[in-house]
Amino acid sequence: MTSKGGVQYSKIAEIKGPLVVVDDVENAAFDELVEIETTSGEKRLGKVLEVGHGKAIIQVFEGTTGLSIAGTKAKFVGKVMEMPVSKQVLGRVFDGLGRPKDGLPDPIVDKFLDINGAPMNPEQREYPREFIQTGVSVIDGMLTLVRGQKLPIFSGSGMSHNILAAQIARQASVVGTGDEFAVVFAAIGVQYSEAEYFRRSLEESGALKRSVLFLNLADDPAIERIITPRVALTVAEYLAYDVGMHVLVILTDMTNYAEALREISAAREEVPGRKGYPGYLYTDLSTIYERAGRLKGKKGSVTQMAILTMPSDDITHPIPDLTGYITEGQIVLGRDLFRKGIYPPVNILMSLSRIMKDGIGEGQTRADHQEISNQNYDAYSRAQEVRALAGIVGKAGLADIDLKYLDFGDDFENNFLSQDIDENRTIEETLGTLWKSVSLLPKNELIKVKDKYVEQYYKEQ
Repeated sequence: MTSKGGVQYSKIAEIKGPLVVVDDVENAAFDELVEIETTSGEKRLGKVLEVGHGKAIIQVFEGTTGLSIAGTKAKFVGKVMEMPVSKQVLGRVFDGLGRPKDGLPDPIVDKFLDINGAPMNPEQREYPREFIQTGVSVIDGMLTLVRGQKLPIFSGSGMSHNILAAQIARQASVVGTGDEFAVVFAAIGVQYSEAEYFRRSLEESGALKRSVLFLNLADDPAIERIITPRVALTVAEYLAYDVGMHVLVILTDMTNYAEALREISAAREEVPGRKGYPGYLYTDLSTIYERAGRLKGKKGSVTQMAILTMPSDDITHPIPDLTGYITEGQIVLGRDLFRKGIYPPVNILMSLSRIMKDGIGEGQTRADHQEISNQNYDAYSRAQEVRALAGIVGKAGLADIDLKYLDFGDDFENNFLSQDIDENRTIEETLGTLWKSVSLLPKNELIKVKDKYVEQYYKEQ
């Protein structure tokens, strides 16, 4: 039967997990929005996952608890899920489906956009350039974030990734330009206490007025987690390409997103891939990560930092493994550094920002940036080898130069890597700290840096 704005069916064949199967369906489309009405008149939203042979499989966002086969109606709306957007979304807090969660009315809408976005034409993509200052030394100095880049953070359960995410959201800025900067923060499947921490952190620092917050909580239906990053990225794309802002999107935790995908895949009885995740996990993740970038002729940019916790700290797990293929590098948090009480506990020897070279140097940060960063990488790697050696032969068996590298390693971790959770360091301070650390080594050890920079910045300790 037809009702206002769509076709309504009442022949529900089956309810299975978060899915509802409807019989005798005609003209339904993939991804079409569906209104499910319960016997008590309550309405829930869903979307079409599969259609064919007169059946439609619908994924219900709010879950199927309390639904019965008899008396439940499904109204096919005839359009895909859209997010209402305007500049008024800034400073607002929404739930995982984009509904206001801050007690304020719906923002005035400029336009409605399909949450799946439109793929960027590769020929129209602008190469990511220009430095984003996060105020976190290890990122700015050695794993630089560039406008339009996607740079994930790989963490382990219980580590300080959420504190780092909130710090980046508060402090991130584009230095030396008057360009408008915004942060879109999407929390996916987080605990209530974590969601409150993010909200309070942005509110108290005053950063909320240039931010948009999407909070999908752990007790919200798994299905909602599939929508949250897409809704957040739709808002980010609008602010970047329609309003002309530079937008940093922080997605935490993508592991919860992949778990939800696995749950729905199992309910659909699809053939599982590695560790039970669907075979299309790579493709699905790419539809999220590839929405970062810059477009020719558009002033704004979308930069992405996705945070994911590696189950059992295993970097070969399918989620971090596939993420690493799609993104331009990764920041890996180390359990050893975390146990030492170092924040942020970034294991720089496992971390990499692949397009750092294009966002630093003369006119962006400072001419010596790349070289002093390389020198610290080299020295820290040597310090780790010396530590391993000292564990075998003892400090007494080490040469003088080895002892200097041991001192360098401690200083690097305690003064460069380590900083307070509300300490916002400028790029000048960050580079100064890098020079201070390598100045513990004799000048002839600085083989990665040009002599003119050594003369200018090296300070004998």
